[in-house]
Amino acid sequence: MENRIRFFNTLTRNVELFVPNEDGKVKMYTCGPTVYHYAHIGNLRSYIMEDILEKTLRYVGYDVKRVMNITDVGHLSSDADTGEDKMLKGAKREHKTVMEIAKFYTDAFLSDCNKLNIRIPDVVEPATNCIPEFINMVSVLLEKGYAYIAGENVYFDTSKLKDYYVFSSQSEKELMVGVRDDVSEDTNKRNKADFVLWFTKSKFDNQELKWDSPWGVGYPGWHIECTCISMKHLGEYMDIHCGGVDNIFPHHTNEIAQSESYLGHKWCNYWFHVHHLNDKTGKMSKSAGNILTVSVLEEKGYDPLVYRMFCLQSHYRKPLEFSYEIMDNVAAAYNKLVKKIGTLKDEGEVDKEAFDKFRESFIDALANDINTSSAITVVYDVLRADCNDKTKLELIKSFDEVLSLNLTRECGKADAADDVDDELTQFVLAKIEERKAAKKEKDFAKADAIREELLSKGIVIKDTREGTVWERA
Repeated sequence: MENRIRFFNTLTRNVELFVPNEDGKVKMYTCGPTVYHYAHIGNLRSYIMEDILEKTLRYVGYDVKRVMNITDVGHLSSDADTGEDKMLKGAKREHKTVMEIAKFYTDAFLSDCNKLNIRIPDVVEPATNCIPEFINMVSVLLEKGYAYIAGENVYFDTSKLKDYYVFSSQSEKELMVGVRDDVSEDTNKRNKADFVLWFTKSKFDNQELKWDSPWGVGYPGWHIECTCISMKHLGEYMDIHCGGVDNIFPHHTNEIAQSESYLGHKWCNYWFHVHHLNDKTGKMSKSAGNILTVSVLEEKGYDPLVYRMFCLQSHYRKPLEFSYEIMDNVAAAYNKLVKKIGTLKDEGEVDKEAFDKFRESFIDALANDINTSSAITVVYDVLRADCNDKTKLELIKSFDEVLSLNLTRECGKADAADDVDDELTQFVLAKIEERKAAKKEKDFAKADAIREELLSKGIVIKDTREGTVWERA
């Protein structure tokens, strides 16, 4: 197999050629959700782009094994080992048990993944399944001198490492000195950057889920679960670890610290991180309260795959701003694309030369740091190409193994009325953009003229906080 996939490795801060530990096989890990609430579409952007990475690797011939955890214990409301367990917080909010909350929101997350055509990983394991593995790792870290007991809790000692801030450049490391000066609640820590491996009842007396351990009845810290679950299913050497950029510090930093101290060798070669989804108020997050879910998008009339396409039109390493106005434009483009593909006739023979040429272009786009926008452009190139419908249809089916946009869903269903509606939609959207530009230039007379032109054609437009919407009069 020819190694040709390149993507940005956060650990080295470079776009690198991907070379797995074992030829032809990929061991891949994804940080899963903390199942105390619905996943918001910002969370799901990460899972969509990680899904694209996995499917790209499969598409070019790799045998991929992907593992994901479900955090159902140990993730506190602050990354600084303070606050309360998010699962307990969710249980209090809904007057249910922690395990009832975990089951409900795990099912909701997997349902959202299915709606977005995100492939469920080969292994999905809740943290509560792996208590013996956590206890064993903490014991080994204590024996090796990388951990200590204080106040009945067990902490990882970051001062034992030559380089704790592995994801930071030298200038960033200098800024990290005293980075956690605000963390004063836990006086048991020897160093401000130390983190908890095992909590006991001395820390949280009201914790619902607790297990016996050599250090007292308690539960594991958040960071150790990903290390243990990945090693349980992928072994001591991992190829790719995925997550959102907000996982880089402290979660992934702590994972490397404990994993390599436990193993005595390098653990994971490539780290793949997806940037934030923002709205006009800033980063989308549950704590900020500015979240949207897949269900909310559906209630507003959007196909979840429109949101997937919205994500694929941007690069995973760039912040992406969400608005309903942009979603309307993506929905129009998506529907037009699906309808156009729906007119292709499944007849004749595949032109192998054309098929191979466009398949190579598609792989080249993805091999260039998972450039999904360029990959979608290849779909349009195929539709414009001078080759028969059968070849175009088979190419698009092939591309959809990675894009997973259900692009051939309308095949055999298209009719002339669709084309009329499609042309009208494109005309109206173009006029709305023209009016927007006129208003930006303060040419209000032109903006009013565009409104009147649309009204004369039976189209009413309305300006809302989410953008301009339209309907037939």
